[in-house]
Amino acid sequence: MYGRNLNAYRKTSLNAEVAVADPYTITKMLYQGIFERLAQAKGAIERGDLALKSKKLSGASAIIENLRSTLDFTKAKGIAEGLYQIYTFMLDCIADAAVELSTKPIDSAMRAFLPIKRAWDSIPAADQRAAEEMRRAEMPADYSNNSSLAHGSI
Repeated sequence: MYGRNLNAYRKTSLNAEVAVADPYTITKMLYQGIFERLAQAKGAIERGDLALKSKKLSGASAIIENLRSTLDFTKAKGIAEGLYQIYTFMLDCIADAAVELSTKPIDSAMRAFLPIKRAWDSIPAADQRAAEEMRRAEMPADYSNNSSLAHGSI
């Protein structure tokens, strides 16, 4: 009972945090989520817990797929292409880990992604604020009109 209540609290807390987070913070949380799930999958493989392995690898894959699908190739095309390649490599490694029941592909995925996560984590707060101001300046002024959300214009 206690564990279920704690998990519900964590989920509610996370949902509240995401609801007010800026894109930088959300991306940082997603990056952390990838590493957590890959580490958990690695431990599950080592223990022979195939159900947990599948769940954690699927979760990591879903996050990576989401990140890959949101890349904007119209801005900083070279960076977007590089991230696309790394995300694809990571997905291939995850598939290999699932099939081979090996932790080596997970290690390869983590090694490929670690410099990106470190770079993201090291972005100075002033640069984060400047990026947020630029993003807001590019967005439509009328935030009360939710119809734009349904049509994908944001």
